[in-house]
Amino acid sequence: MKAGAIILAGGKSSRMGKNKALLPFNDKTNIERIRNELQSLFDDIILVTNNPESYEFLNLKSISDEFTGKGPLAGIHAGLMASDYEENIVVACDMPFVSAELASTLVQNLKHFDAIIPVIGGKKHPLFAAYQKRIVPEIQACLMEDRLRVIHLLDKLNVRYLDENDLQVYSDGSLEEIFFNMNVPEEYEEAKQRVEKGE
Repeated sequence: MKAGAIILAGGKSSRMGKNKALLPFNDKTNIERIRNELQSLFDDIILVTNNPESYEFLNLKSISDEFTGKGPLAGIHAGLMASDYEENIVVACDMPFVSAELASTLVQNLKHFDAIIPVIGGKKHPLFAAYQKRIVPEIQACLMEDRLRVIHLLDKLNVRYLDENDLQVYSDGSLEEIFFNMNVPEEYEEAKQRVEKGE
């Protein structure tokens, strides 16, 4: 589809103790799973990482943060800056069950909005969300002011929030899995069990 896909492979993974992007699931790393899923619908994928040598095996265009040490907001900024597309999906590297179909749905809902943010179980998910490239100046202003929470950015944008009712096509219970993210070893073990059951 005519939209960019941006994978955020930053973060210190301090609670996990290992790089979340490179955790293995059978014969693939977590980030390979995410790349392969997105490649089914998105032609142009950008990887945002400050350690590009660790990800050369992915054969993806990689870009580093312009504002280093400023968290996911800096990653979104770098990815949108590098994208050739106005409409983009952003995905964090700790979501092993990301859905290209849902990513496409989020992008298709952008229209005149600055961002489309899923809200699942009452929780906003700005790191699996769709953004317009035109918001780069707003992100840059937040970064320069050290207002680093993505929620600070969303307050300045024309955002549409989509909840479970808006995403009824995924009402088979898969939404909970799609938005599952791994921060600690126990969550990684749970994700591995889910993969083994599903394959």
